[in-house]
Amino acid sequence: MLMHQGIGLDGFNTLSERRATHALFECCSSVIWAGALASGRPYATHDALLTRADSELFELSPEAVDTALHSHRGIAHRVRTTASSLEQCAVWAPDEETMLAVVAACDRYLRQFGYPYLWCASGRDAVDLLGDLDLRMSHSPDIERKTMLGELAKVNRTRIRRMLGPEGGYDNYY
Repeated sequence: MLMHQGIGLDGFNTLSERRATHALFECCSSVIWAGALASGRPYATHDALLTRADSELFELSPEAVDTALHSHRGIAHRVRTTASSLEQCAVWAPDEETMLAVVAACDRYLRQFGYPYLWCASGRDAVDLLGDLDLRMSHSPDIERKTMLGELAKVNRTRIRRMLGPEGGYDNYY
């Protein structure tokens, strides 16, 4: 699979439209977003691709964003792959009390905002997550939507970097 080895920017730029769209869909789960990014090739730099990724994300309709969100694994749903170990599904605490609090807080968030809680978890733990959730539960729906989109942009960038691999200076692409 392309995602494990990193294909590099040149490799990405030379993929067929279909394969490039598929590789990008793996990053965000939005056909609209992936298609727009794939059709924008070739990208001269990693930053150009990442900037376009953000721009296309912020142009998506609320319905398209919601579709992409619902494909994200929930907090504490551990998946046993190298890539997923860096994402929110791998957030874990050794004590059951903390994990029960995380699951309950995520359920409250879903009921309050109508979409799953999304958080770029790279380098953070369950206690950090609870702090973030506590803060975000106090947001208005408009502010939280913007916050969530910012987190989704971070997740997308992390996944694009992983797809491209270490050539762009991204040491931790797995």
